[in-house]
Amino acid sequence: MKWLTVTFAMILSCAFVVDAAATEWNASLWGKRRAFTEHVERLAELVSEKTDGAFTINVSYGGLSKPRENLDGISIGAFEMAQFCAGYHRDKNRAITVLELPFLGVENLDEEVAVSHAVYAHPAVIDEMLQWGAKLLMTSPMPQYNIVGTGEPRDTLEDMNGMRVRATGGIGKAFESVGGVPTSVAATEAYQAMESGVVDTVAFAQHAHLSFGTINKADWWTANLNPGTVNCPVVVNIDAYEALPDDHKAALNQSVDEAIGHYLANYAELLKRWDSVLAEKGVEKVQISDAVLNDFRAKAADPIRAEWIADMTAQGLPAQELYELVMNTLQSARGGS
Repeated sequence: MKWLTVTFAMILSCAFVVDAAATEWNASLWGKRRAFTEHVERLAELVSEKTDGAFTINVSYGGLSKPRENLDGISIGAFEMAQFCAGYHRDKNRAITVLELPFLGVENLDEEVAVSHAVYAHPAVIDEMLQWGAKLLMTSPMPQYNIVGTGEPRDTLEDMNGMRVRATGGIGKAFESVGGVPTSVAATEAYQAMESGVVDTVAFAQHAHLSFGTINKADWWTANLNPGTVNCPVVVNIDAYEALPDDHKAALNQSVDEAIGHYLANYAELLKRWDSVLAEKGVEKVQISDAVLNDFRAKAADPIRAEWIADMTAQGLPAQELYELVMNTLQSARGGS
């Protein structure tokens, strides 16, 4: 009987150890599963595989927080992981808004990953995220944004004057520089804003035009306006991260590159299908003339960059250094010296 008691106690002890070593995280996203969230989904799969199911990440689409409140939720430990977009609350993540400046010249998603992760590793960026108890884990790389609209295409700067456009961050600033009226409604509200006439046009990357239905309302889409993109990191709560067992922390860190690789491959397939999507939905593909693009850049790129550098420098951030980091990283990514 004594032997049975000891054996039972050992079994309970082992069960407690296994349970204590288990890690369960919640990740706060929004909308629905789409190209924009595939790296988070893949990350959850990878950490579970690498830890034999001992580390699980439950991905929630809007059930934990509103998109604009994800960083706040991270700061109070309401959940362990979240995705947010810098343009939703520029005052909370000032340093990374360098990545949202218009017409930076980023040409593809690989370059977007390179410049984002270089900026995320800068001490000023790390320090700013510390204020929110957050650690930047990986980016959510998106192509250059383009706009959809109804009626006649807005393909000149005169047409964009007075245009109400759903656009955030530097993209919103770019349209404002040519007389546009940007509004930063959340992505989940963009279709309703377009349908109700609150906005005339919506600026998104391709996946979002699909996911949030704005392509279904559109008569046209600008193929080459490319004013910039939005930077949307995935962050983790620092306390939760530091509390991870060493093997779980390693599983998380070692899965980032593979998760990003999965995201890039998936997005490439979406871009291959884009022209057929436009044809299927009867959306005109509008090419903006070089003259209009050059005029747009002249009005938006240099002035907005100079204003951002002056403003951020006045707030104590190494703005010029951050901008040069982006430019130097782009050059290195293209094989420059």
